[in-house]
Amino acid sequence: MPTPARTGIPVYRYLAQRFYREDVRAVFVLTGDGNMYWDAVLAEYPDVRSIHVRHEHCAVSMALAYAQKSGRLGVASVTCGPGLTQTMTALATAAAARIPLLMLAGEGPLHSPWYNQGIDQAPLVRATGAEYIQVHSLATLPRLVTQAFYLARAERRPVVLGVPMDLQQEMIDIDEHPVGAEDGIGRLPDAGSRLPHPEYIRRAAQRVRSATRIVVLAGRGATAKDATDACVELAELCDAALATTLPVRGLFAGHPRSIGVAGGFSHAVTREVFDRCDLVIAVGASMTSFTTNSGQLIDPQRVLQLDDSPGGLRHARAVASSHVGADAAAGVRALFDELTGQGFTGDGGWDVASYASRVRAEPADRTAYDIKDGYLDPRSVIEVFDRLVPRDWEHVNAAGHCGYFATHMHDVPAAHFLTIREFGAVGNGISYAAGVAIARPGSPVILVEGDGGVMMHVQELETLQRYGLKILICVLNDGAFGSEVHKLRAAGLADRGATYGRNDIARVARGFGLRGLTIRQIEDIPPALEEFASGSQSMLLDILVSDSVMSPGMNRRVGGILPARRGAIG
Repeated sequence: MPTPARTGIPVYRYLAQRFYREDVRAVFVLTGDGNMYWDAVLAEYPDVRSIHVRHEHCAVSMALAYAQKSGRLGVASVTCGPGLTQTMTALATAAAARIPLLMLAGEGPLHSPWYNQGIDQAPLVRATGAEYIQVHSLATLPRLVTQAFYLARAERRPVVLGVPMDLQQEMIDIDEHPVGAEDGIGRLPDAGSRLPHPEYIRRAAQRVRSATRIVVLAGRGATAKDATDACVELAELCDAALATTLPVRGLFAGHPRSIGVAGGFSHAVTREVFDRCDLVIAVGASMTSFTTNSGQLIDPQRVLQLDDSPGGLRHARAVASSHVGADAAAGVRALFDELTGQGFTGDGGWDVASYASRVRAEPADRTAYDIKDGYLDPRSVIEVFDRLVPRDWEHVNAAGHCGYFATHMHDVPAAHFLTIREFGAVGNGISYAAGVAIARPGSPVILVEGDGGVMMHVQELETLQRYGLKILICVLNDGAFGSEVHKLRAAGLADRGATYGRNDIARVARGFGLRGLTIRQIEDIPPALEEFASGSQSMLLDILVSDSVMSPGMNRRVGGILPARRGAIG
């Protein structure tokens, strides 16, 4: 009998179909020989949005922000060799921040003895903390694709799927390897909540009863509504203050017990609360050096950590003196029930509401600086934004020295806030804002960025214009890399390596087809905000700020060496 005809499709089409079945609906791409056919096929699906960028790094950075704000896996794609090497910083950022990301990367031809863009990509990728999965045969392709999606989601880390460009052109037998055969295999298991051990809850309750002034500190593990609500109820029971880590700033927005962000960016009043407290209940927070301000703000001996994966050390520092292993909501509820069952009612002997009110009413930093005519105090700029920018806009804070100032816009819900600072890389602000805009279509986005960061990837302004994204880019332009300038000056060294002059960034934006305005006085800001709100495209505000104003964290870091003062402000 004749052999039945078998059906084959190109590997690049098979891959596109697999990505679609894995619920991929947005991809961030810079095309080349190693990925362009896959990209073209995936774009055939009407409900898939392909964002084509101007630099490979930005494709990955946009995917990171998209993942954080959409709840979906971030997906990016680049070609082989130089396309892949351009993404190293973004991959390291994803690994440090534990953001689930899958990147499809081309590889040089499998069956060619030489290729000018050929390079051993796996060691480079793994050095960033990402995983590299290499596909070199049709037989293993289906399961390796499944593994890539699973690892990215289950381990919350970046995974690069490397597929040689000539292998992508080969035909894969879809009778032998049906596109849907792997459906469900790589899904995360539904294992239920991790419940705390009763004995450890009893120990935790004893610690709470022994404390007098408590702070409930929530991290990313406490962002689910049931966990957030449980933290609030526990704080009310214990007469505790509510605080958050920086990534979930605003989780308790508007609550009368909320004292803001813990860490190096803390408000002066927030630091006062942490100085006075004798117990910090860290819920879903890994207690990084950022959160503890390298141990200067929070002593681990005063910390009770409640986390689904408690840690003894984080960033080479002790995390806590006691731990409870549990999912955030289940653990906090169990502790609450244990305390109420014992008839406990907290009375911290401090007026938490007064502290919370002061955080909103008082300047985060009262240090005064000599500011030259024609330049603005960045703290005053942020005060205007805090007063006028709607809370339901999407707020994005970039890395760098400017990040401190933007942190002090109050009562922005965590669901409308994004910052990714774990790797300390500047230059990502425009990309992060674009990723958020794709994840939250229809919502205006406001980005606060520095001039150095904007100029690193200024080409993506054209991407914003091409896709019609509505982003307000607020550039705190001090004509320099702020952190480096202050450190060099404090050391008595020349700062020329960190100063670049005040480029006309508004004019640059206009060159890319966007609205660009230069802001020289506070009174210019309200009408600019109104113009952006009523328009439909992105706008850049080039805000000329003083290069003498330091964040308090920087001030502490350089040993209190300050420019000439002229009295306290506020």
